[in-house]
Amino acid sequence: MSIPHAQSTVDAAEIGNFEAMAAEWWDPNGRLRPLHDMNPIRLEYLKREISARFGRDAKDSRAFEGLSILDIGCGGGLLTEPLARLGAAMVGADAGAANIAAAKTHAEAQGLAIDYRATTAEALAAEGARFDVVVAMEIVEHVADLPLFLREIASMVKPGGLLFLATMNRTLKSFALAIVGAEYILRWLPIGTHDWKKFLTPKELERAVEATGLEVLDACGMVFDPLRGHWSLKAGDLDVNYLMVAERRA
Repeated sequence: MSIPHAQSTVDAAEIGNFEAMAAEWWDPNGRLRPLHDMNPIRLEYLKREISARFGRDAKDSRAFEGLSILDIGCGGGLLTEPLARLGAAMVGADAGAANIAAAKTHAEAQGLAIDYRATTAEALAAEGARFDVVVAMEIVEHVADLPLFLREIASMVKPGGLLFLATMNRTLKSFALAIVGAEYILRWLPIGTHDWKKFLTPKELERAVEATGLEVLDACGMVFDPLRGHWSLKAGDLDVNYLMVAERRA
């Protein structure tokens, strides 16, 4: 797959799509319901992998105490908040100012101290920001320049640290479920939220990540059961949604 280059990681149209839903970030029954439903297994994967890497007890309610984590493309903070509750020093960054405003309002109401910033990956990297863990969930398919985005976020991973990504595979199954099913039939998301051509196969993403100097450690599928309305982790099924973790060697 040929990945085009741009001068910035920000796609203004993509940011606009999500800013238009800013008021609904914390509505579990709104247009962002799929992210709410998926959140528990995303968190499960993060807890498992981070705890294993840093010698933590995944069952500890403050398992991430002392770790610095960046949630890039954080939106309204759906994943940022539970990571903060686990004790991490959190920075939540998003190019959409309306998303950050929604995230700040919700975190303050919950009594959570989270450093939210309306900024870009390249701006953060230019500041010399470094983290134990960088999390980029459901964002790589929305950026304007994927190689640049991956280089910038990889540069912010400390030696011995981890980078987590979540995206969708470019398969006929993902087109049927994520585009036709989720947008046109079930109307879970506004039509046009995703561009199937920007989905990445696991091999494409692995090559792009390893080009930054990081080493991919694992990829795991996120599978939806329509009969039970339930998401689960499934290591061997990367056909639609999947997670990937990479490490910067110490």
